[in-house]
Amino acid sequence: MADVSVLKNRNVAQDGIDPAVKMSCRAAVGENCKADCPPGNPAPGSNHGPEATEAEEDFVDPWTVQTSNAKGIDYDKLIVRFGSSKIDKELINRIERAIGQKPHHFLRRGIFFSHRDMTQVLDAYENKKPFYLYTGRGPSSEAMHLGHLIPFIFTKWLQDVFNVPLVIQMTDDEKYLWKDLTLDQAYGYAVENAKDIIACGFDINKTFIFSDLDYMGASPGFYKNVVKIQKHVTFNQVKGIFGFTDSDSIGKISFPAIQAAPSFSNSFPQIFQDRTDVQCLIPCAIDQGAQTKMSASDPNSSIFLTDTAKQIKTKVNKHAFSGGRATVEEHRELGGDCDVDVSFMYLTFFLEDDDRLEQIRKDYSSGAMLTGELKKALIDVLQPLVAEHQARRKEVTDEVVKEFMRPRKLIFDFQ
Repeated sequence: MADVSVLKNRNVAQDGIDPAVKMSCRAAVGENCKADCPPGNPAPGSNHGPEATEAEEDFVDPWTVQTSNAKGIDYDKLIVRFGSSKIDKELINRIERAIGQKPHHFLRRGIFFSHRDMTQVLDAYENKKPFYLYTGRGPSSEAMHLGHLIPFIFTKWLQDVFNVPLVIQMTDDEKYLWKDLTLDQAYGYAVENAKDIIACGFDINKTFIFSDLDYMGASPGFYKNVVKIQKHVTFNQVKGIFGFTDSDSIGKISFPAIQAAPSFSNSFPQIFQDRTDVQCLIPCAIDQGAQTKMSASDPNSSIFLTDTAKQIKTKVNKHAFSGGRATVEEHRELGGDCDVDVSFMYLTFFLEDDDRLEQIRKDYSSGAMLTGELKKALIDVLQPLVAEHQARRKEVTDEVVKEFMRPRKLIFDFQ
């Protein structure tokens, strides 16, 4: 499993935008994912900020996640390192009161577990003040995998329940700088990935998807914000945040300003006119990073959105790391370990029924459910999910993509 996510909010005055570049520092997912069991309070500590070091092997920057622990990254330490806060039960209850419905299972299970200043967005919403959503995708290949969908699934839910505009940045320029791609290849991947994103069900009247290679040249407001950010952020700051070295290209070093610019509403005058005070909520993600989990770089283990039902079954059965015991007898006696079992982790993301998930957890942990039965339960969830996504994607034509990516006014009125 790959991408899982964190909420961030950015509400910075236009002339004081140097902290905004830090929005690109991505934190990650919580500890054990259980139905209706959000994580607790963060461990006390004072070393907030990217300069803090971790005592163990975990390594996280915006592009790399590494750990030697089969259970994955220690996210409590990561929260302290990046200075975010955990989404606790009190905040989840406040979200429920604000939207008048049960929060998404990603929130209830602690998958979206961390935030910065989410309370400010809720203050705005409760006081009838506008905000908008901004998320993105780095298009490095044509095929996306299931993990890539998680931030978009959650973003769509946020857009639906709060009824707000959404901008989606396709960072084809970033992938050109970091990968061995031509500009045409990077842009082509952006278009193909946009089809998968649109297939998540986003409303064309509320959503603007843009390619950096296209949009920045056509939007003076966007580029002006990029330049302001570049002026206010020093090389030492971006080195500390992103880990750049003297051998990195100047394109990489300047890229964080491009990723920060969409968090300012006047980067999109066609949507917000000249408003500079519309707050921005940013759902974003990193790789989950456990030592034994499926890898996005391994086509034989990741579940891609192009996979057939047979491929999904084969990959789960052959490549999903098991938390089961060496023998059936030992498993029946001791039970399985849900904390390291990849099939169970997938179910925490894609099985919406809390009661069913909790029953599976109990049965597997007690030994009543065997690994093969757990994997079958996952296959039964993933096969129709991927098939339905593929059917929706077939309906997304090049013309539909062009309309989503055309700079235009959305249905919201901003004066």
